[in-house]
Amino acid sequence: MNPSSLTRLDDFTWRIEPSGRMRVPGVLYANEALVGAMDDKVREQLVNVASLPGIVQAAYVMPDAHWGYGFPIGGVAAFDADRGGVVSAGGVGFDISCGVRCLHTGLKRDDLPSLQSRLADELYRHIPAGVGSRGRIHLDEAGMEAMLAGGAEWAVARGWGRPADLERIEERGRMTDPRPEAVSDKAKRRQRDEMGTLGSGNHYLEVQEVETLHDRATAEAFGLAEGDVVVFIHCGSRGLGHQVGTEFLRAMTLAAPEHGLELPDRELACAPIRSELGQTYLGAMRAAINCALANRQILTQLTREVFAELCPSADLRLLFDVSHNTCKVEEHVIDGQPRRLYVHRKGATRAFGPGHPDLPDAYREVGQPVLIGGSMGTASHVLAGNRQAGIQAFASACHGAGRAMSRRRALKSWQGRQLIDELRGRGILVRSPSSKGVAEEAPGAYKDVDAVVDAAEAAGLARRVARLLPRVCIKG
Repeated sequence: MNPSSLTRLDDFTWRIEPSGRMRVPGVLYANEALVGAMDDKVREQLVNVASLPGIVQAAYVMPDAHWGYGFPIGGVAAFDADRGGVVSAGGVGFDISCGVRCLHTGLKRDDLPSLQSRLADELYRHIPAGVGSRGRIHLDEAGMEAMLAGGAEWAVARGWGRPADLERIEERGRMTDPRPEAVSDKAKRRQRDEMGTLGSGNHYLEVQEVETLHDRATAEAFGLAEGDVVVFIHCGSRGLGHQVGTEFLRAMTLAAPEHGLELPDRELACAPIRSELGQTYLGAMRAAINCALANRQILTQLTREVFAELCPSADLRLLFDVSHNTCKVEEHVIDGQPRRLYVHRKGATRAFGPGHPDLPDAYREVGQPVLIGGSMGTASHVLAGNRQAGIQAFASACHGAGRAMSRRRALKSWQGRQLIDELRGRGILVRSPSSKGVAEEAPGAYKDVDAVVDAAEAAGLARRVARLLPRVCIKG
């Protein structure tokens, strides 16, 4: 994208002025280099999102933004149901409630050398990963309905975790108002044997060490210290979420004319929030969010089992769990007045600031943990929401590094086996059922996560707390 085609507000904020069918401006948070590296399709998609009915304030993209289906990945947009606002399946994405969870272990970096190889092998053996991976749990019809209604609460009640975990999860582990009956039989069939699995693509489980602290007071509130060993889990709603997204995108596309919607791009399929289709999608999406929360909860318990076997002194406490493919109803102040908005975050993380009533008591004074997963073999980051973030992109931040090239191009540029060997030479052990999958997720196929986080902090979206380095990576 050519930065000269944008209005530069400051070094990290850029604006697309409303024109044509745009109802609001487009706003990009990034430095000049990151903007220049963004595909022109990001601009086109941002303009299209800004043209949707009922959109409020602006259409936003985060520093890690890249082209997606309809909405750019790294996109944020909020809609007012009272003013004709819409809900878009493309604005949530196919992997509904894909997110990141961080666990303390109670271990330090000096404990890792004797455990690293065994941890890599046992985590890989214990946690199913890869395309079509199946777990140890099989859900019958009643079990499926209960899981979609209960989320992580359902998992904890069945022994997959601790009640204390729920306080450290968005929505306390369960989205309200799900509609399991709105999820198709096909979507449910796809998920019957996939609970407790990582899947493929950029999903992973990593054992990491805290390399650097940037905000010691907030790090202390989060329970982080230099040299701590933590676990990041990145995955979502697996086949069920993908099926929900696929089916409702099709239904919204077909129904657009009856709702009087003229879409600038058919991939922006949406429905009025107040319509029957809009409400049905929201109910199915909330059920899929519960599926993802339950899945990460089960993966947490599987991880605890491995650590308990290899290192009984380890204590895997949940730091936080945050999703980055959702639409949630939130109250935001617009022009001095509180309004209930339907905030779409696609590849973007909610980043509530200090004092927000939805935060756990332990984090109320410092702000929400914002978990930024790096690409395979690169750093991850823990950030925290800012007080001023509530007026910036509806309290949102980036979610990762963001792809810099397609998976097809990555396959032509790297070989999986060679990457695994190179990472081993850097002290990072990778376990994966697919060397092709490793090549597709090569570190060089992504943007520089440190530069993305720098931009997010400089733009005031969140403040950095800690930088983490990977030591073991399990991926599909």
